[in-house]
Amino acid sequence: MSVRKRLSPEESRIAALEAARALLIEAGPQAVTLKAVAGRIGRTHANLLHHFGSASGLQKELARHLAETICVGIREAVIASRSGIGSPRDVVELTFDAFDREGAGALASWMLLTGNEDALDPIVDVIHDLVIELNEFGSDTMRGTTLTLVLMALGDAQMGGPLSQALELPRTAARDYAATMLEKATAENGQIMQAG
Repeated sequence: MSVRKRLSPEESRIAALEAARALLIEAGPQAVTLKAVAGRIGRTHANLLHHFGSASGLQKELARHLAETICVGIREAVIASRSGIGSPRDVVELTFDAFDREGAGALASWMLLTGNEDALDPIVDVIHDLVIELNEFGSDTMRGTTLTLVLMALGDAQMGGPLSQALELPRTAARDYAATMLEKATAENGQIMQAG
């Protein structure tokens, strides 16, 4: 007879979100179901319903979990760049990887296609909070740059490979353009802060 480890509600929720994230990366957003996640962590479907309410609730919490986890890395990269340890390219790489390799782009598209648009709210909220936190001077340039960077990363995750190939550009072309844009905006923002 197997004995399941008793998890606190928070531990159970985190385990479910990590399992959902692994399923997202391994098999895509359509694989992130309550049944699949429950099976992966050795819990029941009813247990996950208790935590998330529905499959769309799980998707919404997964979106929040991904955004929070990813934004921690981006925050650290921005701070490192400002202190001369890192570069704007590091921020671009983290952002593009989040939407591509980490599955945020596929999850966002899946939620839109399945009519779960409000599940994107946590992603938008976390990005907003990060920009406000890191942009104490409220520069419109940096907010616009963030918008462009996120949209470029999302688009690249969806069709960057085929489109760059069709245009006979290197696969990294969108990342290269994004890095140039961010370097320019960072320099402009630095000038604004020095002038102010």
